[in-house]
Amino acid sequence: MNCPHTAAAPADRGAGTVVIDPMVQDLDGETARLRDAGVLARIDLLGVPAWTVTRHAEARQLLLDPRLVKDIDAWGLWQSGVVTRAWPLIGMIDAGRSMFTVDGAEHRRLRTKTSQALTPRRLEAIRPEIERFTQELLDALDAAQGDDGVVDLKAVFAQPLPMRVVGMLMGVDESQHAMLTRQYKAFFSMLTPQDERLALLAELDVFYTDLVREKTARPTDDLTSALILAEEGGEPLTEEEVVGNLKAMVAAGHETTIGLVLNAVRALLSHPDQLRTVLAGEVGWDAVIEETLRWDTPTTHLLMRFATEDITVGDEVIRKGEGLVVSYRAIGRDIEQHGADADAFDITRPTRNRHMTFGHGPHICPGAALSRVEAGIALPALFTRFPGLRLAVPDEEITRLPVMTQNDMTAFPVLLG
Repeated sequence: MNCPHTAAAPADRGAGTVVIDPMVQDLDGETARLRDAGVLARIDLLGVPAWTVTRHAEARQLLLDPRLVKDIDAWGLWQSGVVTRAWPLIGMIDAGRSMFTVDGAEHRRLRTKTSQALTPRRLEAIRPEIERFTQELLDALDAAQGDDGVVDLKAVFAQPLPMRVVGMLMGVDESQHAMLTRQYKAFFSMLTPQDERLALLAELDVFYTDLVREKTARPTDDLTSALILAEEGGEPLTEEEVVGNLKAMVAAGHETTIGLVLNAVRALLSHPDQLRTVLAGEVGWDAVIEETLRWDTPTTHLLMRFATEDITVGDEVIRKGEGLVVSYRAIGRDIEQHGADADAFDITRPTRNRHMTFGHGPHICPGAALSRVEAGIALPALFTRFPGLRLAVPDEEITRLPVMTQNDMTAFPVLLG
């Protein structure tokens, strides 16, 4: 794939560099190559060099290291103009001011506001609504079967559910959900031309700015209003900060849950003995969720942190100004953390809860609990309604979307049984 996106040619890839495939044609092979490359692997992201960490213990340390920051101005390739706004992945790093792009006291201030708006009490309060959405979508799934009995589980169930939930939390009318789904899908896809992607970002900024101004004038009981009105922990958020938080939270929130639900269903259908164990009540759905998060992570590669000084990791050094990606899929299959069979899906695995798929340290995902709640409702409801659910095509024919950061499928055709 030829993507002219930098102002100057990047540094040579060098021996041992793993090229991250934008078309995601062999994710298992790529994961294995990253692990074989060592604790720190040199990678190529659409022509841009970076490091990635592939081991659990070292990732845990690095995610706590204050010398690694989110501020793009600490990135040497950005400072020098080698990487510009023409790079297709820039929108995942330079996405406006939010808790995802700042560190230290400012990060705590922005995150505190979000935590206030997404409390366990709020999650428990919306559980009945998530259950209602789930049942409505299961009805839609039943009705959407074609003449051959095939239906796309992603399009009809796994994708609209988290968008409905996050839309409800934000106070966005359901008529806008399809638009947001299309916008984010195009934003993440490596097939979208960069000028179109930048235009999408501008359109999303307008949408969220209008939403914030509407909620500022007429606040209601939703996440957007809570972010605007939150007063504890310092100064109130600015309009730009609320917009930045919402834009990133919707992207991370619904994409993560789509992957979690579909990957769990795929894993269970390809391991029928484990599915029988779950349906018999011998192992809980929480075990399925945690092992799926470890084994087939919804986030493949998280972009990016930047070194403010040289950082030594084993025999390698992340130089000041270099970028670090966190490869959660490789980390989840670390044999030093999960044993020699780390590549196997096993819901009885004793270390299944000891993963870092939602991050670690100050930037741990604030929506992790919400994603678990959604999956914990959706998965048992799906298999209770359709216990004979099975793939409509061989597993190897399921393709992944050309997205370098999320582990997402093009479609997931099933027979409801």
